[in-house]
Amino acid sequence: MNEIVQPIVNDALILHRIQFAANMSFHILFPTISIAMAWVLLFFKLRSNRTGDPKWMQAYAFWVKIFALTFALGVVSGITMSFQFGTNWPGYMRAVGNIAGPLLAYEVLTAFFLEATFLGVMLFGMKRVSNRVHTLATVLVAGGTSLSAFWILALNSWMQTPVGFEMIDGVVHAKDWWAIIFNPSFPYRFAHMMTACFVTVSFLLAGISAYRWWRGDRAPAVLAALRTGVVMAAVLVPAQIFLGDLHGLNTLEHQPAKVAAMEGIWETQRGAPAVLLAWPDETTRSNLYEIAIPKLASLYLRHHLDGEVQGLNDFKGKHPPVAPVFLAFRLMVGMGLLMLAVSWLAAWQFKRLGTLQPLVVRVLIAMTFSGWIATLAGWYVTEVGRQPYLVYGLLTTAQAAAQIPVPMVATTLAMYLSVYVVLLVAYVLALFHMARKAGQEAT
Repeated sequence: MNEIVQPIVNDALILHRIQFAANMSFHILFPTISIAMAWVLLFFKLRSNRTGDPKWMQAYAFWVKIFALTFALGVVSGITMSFQFGTNWPGYMRAVGNIAGPLLAYEVLTAFFLEATFLGVMLFGMKRVSNRVHTLATVLVAGGTSLSAFWILALNSWMQTPVGFEMIDGVVHAKDWWAIIFNPSFPYRFAHMMTACFVTVSFLLAGISAYRWWRGDRAPAVLAALRTGVVMAAVLVPAQIFLGDLHGLNTLEHQPAKVAAMEGIWETQRGAPAVLLAWPDETTRSNLYEIAIPKLASLYLRHHLDGEVQGLNDFKGKHPPVAPVFLAFRLMVGMGLLMLAVSWLAAWQFKRLGTLQPLVVRVLIAMTFSGWIATLAGWYVTEVGRQPYLVYGLLTTAQAAAQIPVPMVATTLAMYLSVYVVLLVAYVLALFHMARKAGQEAT
């Protein structure tokens, strides 16, 4: 396609990308929690309605405060991120605004307003409205969070696998909205990301509850939340591994260069090895210090020991930076396996012993935010793996970036990073402060 704008110099482009990555990395932390936490709150509410046991509403009352704080930070960081489409990436909206604009608008109109409106009822209406209305408010907020994720992931998936459009004078025009929304990668990305949200929340539930338990708060509501988190993790982590495999096979079909970077495979070959550890070197186009298992990559990618896997050398100049994608993929998988082991051990202890041993409690506390690590690593694989394209095969990052002087971008980047570090530390400290305060009130 024709260039939308002239590619900018490398230094400015790198800073643009780092700034957007910083904004996106900070923002995604909070929807990852709020999307699934809303459904957990609905579970607590329904259990309370069914059993009449006060522990479920006590758990609801504690966790709805964390949900509200998380939702607020997600909204603030989301607004900041949306501004950058205009300030840092004007070529993006100029080229694909006919697709991106409506999908972003649907997210705001059908989801954000729903969440923001009824969150107030969830927070302050427990003793002011009927139980039925309060339950309905929780249902609407939970549905709103998932609807919000639906529209955002539809847009992101379309950027990975664009279909249903036509190009007119370098501008994308929609031809088939059904194809655009339900594009080839959307079902896999939506299922994988939604499950990631629930896994993240399961460890947050378990970690904060384990912290309260460790400090001597043995209230039934704490145990109920702790069990809920452990069981969720034990069930969903294996499901996430399965969904991740399906997502990977879909990526292999539509973005083989990304998979080649994930696997660290340079030459197209049959019987490709699974590279467990290495340092990809783009200068020599080889892996340093490689530890690999022969033919295993062909087996899980092509379901045949001699299946052919394309290498990075088939995509010279059109493949992503290899080391970040390769290493982030291993961090994601490694964290997933650790989460699997910890959740199964905790679930086994609950079943056999009726409680958790002190070591497992401490491990759960340490892994409170482990879901964030896995989610960010997976997000980097997805987004960095799309490079050099912003919209795969259509629009490069260089074409979309703004012509802004390097010092100006560097200054705003430093400001963003400073604010985000402070807010993130404050958020984590606030959660553990809320946990301590709840324990003190219980005693």
